[in-house]
Amino acid sequence: MANVVGEGATVRETRTARAERALTSVAGEPAARDRLRRVLELALVFGGAAFAGVYTPDERTGALCLAEAAGVPRTLYGLRDAYPRTGRFPVTEAHRTGRAVWLRPEELGGYAESRRMPAADVSLAALPLRGEAGGCLLALTEAPGGFGAEDRACLELIAGAVTCPVPAAAVPAGRPAAGAFSLAMDSGRVEAGDGLLGLFGLTRADFDGRVETLLALTVPEDLPSLMSVVEADHMSIGERELEFRVLQATGPPKWLRLRGRLLPGGEGRPARLVGTVADASTLRSGVTDAARVQRLAAALATAVTVRDVGRAVVTALREPLRADRIALAELENDRLVVTVLDPPEPEAWPEVWRLEWRTEWPDAPVRSMPTLAAVLREGRAGIWSSATGLEPALADVGRGGLAALPLAAGGRVTGACLIGWDAPHDFSPDERALLTASAGLAGQALMRARAFDAEHELVGMLQRTLLPRRLPKLPGAEAVARYLPATAGLELGGDWYDLIPLPDHHVALVIGDVQGHSAGAATLMGQMRTALRAYATEGHPPDVVVSHANRLLLDMETDLFATCCYVDVDMEAGSAWCVRAGHLPPLLRHPDGRVETAEADGGPPLGVQTRSDFPMTPLRLRPGTVLALTTDGLVESAGTDIDEGISRFAHGLAAADPAHLGLVADALLGDAGRSDDIALLLVRYDGMAVRPLRESWTVWRVPEAARHARRFTRRTLRSWGVTKEADAVLLVVSELVTNALVHTGGPVRLDLSLVGDRLRVTVADSSPRTPVKPTGIGWEATGGRGILLVEAVSAAWGTLPAGGGKQVWSELVLGR
Repeated sequence: MANVVGEGATVRETRTARAERALTSVAGEPAARDRLRRVLELALVFGGAAFAGVYTPDERTGALCLAEAAGVPRTLYGLRDAYPRTGRFPVTEAHRTGRAVWLRPEELGGYAESRRMPAADVSLAALPLRGEAGGCLLALTEAPGGFGAEDRACLELIAGAVTCPVPAAAVPAGRPAAGAFSLAMDSGRVEAGDGLLGLFGLTRADFDGRVETLLALTVPEDLPSLMSVVEADHMSIGERELEFRVLQATGPPKWLRLRGRLLPGGEGRPARLVGTVADASTLRSGVTDAARVQRLAAALATAVTVRDVGRAVVTALREPLRADRIALAELENDRLVVTVLDPPEPEAWPEVWRLEWRTEWPDAPVRSMPTLAAVLREGRAGIWSSATGLEPALADVGRGGLAALPLAAGGRVTGACLIGWDAPHDFSPDERALLTASAGLAGQALMRARAFDAEHELVGMLQRTLLPRRLPKLPGAEAVARYLPATAGLELGGDWYDLIPLPDHHVALVIGDVQGHSAGAATLMGQMRTALRAYATEGHPPDVVVSHANRLLLDMETDLFATCCYVDVDMEAGSAWCVRAGHLPPLLRHPDGRVETAEADGGPPLGVQTRSDFPMTPLRLRPGTVLALTTDGLVESAGTDIDEGISRFAHGLAAADPAHLGLVADALLGDAGRSDDIALLLVRYDGMAVRPLRESWTVWRVPEAARHARRFTRRTLRSWGVTKEADAVLLVVSELVTNALVHTGGPVRLDLSLVGDRLRVTVADSSPRTPVKPTGIGWEATGGRGILLVEAVSAAWGTLPAGGGKQVWSELVLGR
């Protein structure tokens, strides 16, 4: 029979007794600060707290200052390093009155300090400490219902066991001891001992005194947890400990242990981080060290996605626990969707799992693991020192030992973490405490990450529906486009691009950016894209298209504005007209690799001025020229000037091979910052292989106008060598010209074009009315047969809007 232990006592006295025994063992710690830190960790394990900290009076400032903390970083809950003793804060009230303060989320909302807390379902406990100096224990939890009766009893025991630390003495001037350091938080300058430099493989002559020099020698995966210590915004006043790795000239990375304390500044002195760094291999190894919990909390604080959470848990637990495998999965509709497996090879996992895997994120068959289903249903950890008696799908994860941790947050289980050992493994009390605390931290982080993933996917889906699903194929050119949403935040962006085919082998390239990041900006982006496409297909010239869009945006009475760049390219002539409305100018990469910025005059952004001029600038395109349009997200960021970004963009465009336009676009976006969304549109002009033959005729309103049009058509067809289908073409010309003269007013124009074996007849007039094909004609009718005749002899026909009027066209396939 398997030895099953359910973590989390069900009897009040059991948990209290366990807390008392744990406090007794902690009392033997020789160092006062180690003892305080271990006591606060017990508040996480037995008191149900996500954060626990001790505030003590500062005689110099008269404030309650944070002396030590455990759990997630205080910044996640908006907690301060110090509180004035005269202010109305829970921690100061408990200190003044000597009575414990227990606040549920609705009660905490009555304090102004609650507005600093990003989470709305946080409960708070503030308990006064014993002793002459006094102080206060502060604990926070996101558990539904706040701190229960057992939690309160354990926290009261822990508050009674807290011994306030003696204020840290000033660090003496001069060079620190061998393994010691002193870091100025405002400048990043470090005073380090020779022993510390030796651990990093540096000599005194090699070290320039900058903290960045030391950070550059650490393993990249350890940087997030290390930065949580060396950056003042992420670290509370008090002592911290963590382990990290540094790269060696030869051999594997070396493990080091940092122990430091952040001392507040004042009176012209900056805040300083002082402490020591030692070789971790020579120190006592214990899975309950504050470094383990602090390291996981720091990593989870920066984890954004579900996979980030999984990787943080694997990094924090597998190697310290010497586990053979670890899996983290989300719970979705009674199935576990595995997000992280370590090791990732399917051969390392039970056969029944491999049979069920169907995608990159496999579904674990919970139906074949009823023991795990019971653990998730009850919300209590299951720990087996031997997998004997368990179902194979679960037993094969860890024959020598298995831990199944439900990841719970907000009153429900959101996932599970399985940790397995092949060799026999006994779980010490310290390991059980670490697993319990880690599961609580991971559950809360997983819930936040799931919400982020869901919202980010929704944002991406909405954004994609507002952009073209695919770009049309162009005669004589190739086009690619890319859009990247911002990774910071979840707001919809306002960047867009479009490619609009126009008559006579013209194409409009559009790129723009609506101010702001919100649903309103995205909605306005969709409206502007639709409006520009509508105005362009009506046949207006580029400046009129942009001017109409400006007037439309002003009529919407919105506070937002938009920038836009519109380029009308003539594929036959290799020329273009460019119009800018407050947007970046396009870049031209010439066939010889030279890149220049198009010197295009620009008007103001759309939606700013009622009377605005949008001048057109001509561009000349030779075959092989690449036209690049982008938004400011690619060339501008908080740390990059826009001119510098454009220069870098031009350099990348010049160095790319324009033969593979998709690779060019990916390379240009490869190192792009993502604080803003990015739109990129690239078009390579190759020139048309077959140049169309074109002729035009202005039809005068005279009695013999149709005969003159037929004569012009016959002469043109003869010069093009078209004789066999001439009668059908003349019939189409006669009917379309007659309809335009009879049913419209104003000028009429006849256009003939021949591309390959397709001849196109177009008649333009000033009326927007589209000709209607009759549904039926009686034998006595004298008209209405013209459109039917055109349809009968044409391969295709139709109408297009053109500058307030229309074009009626017919296309015939020649047999030559």
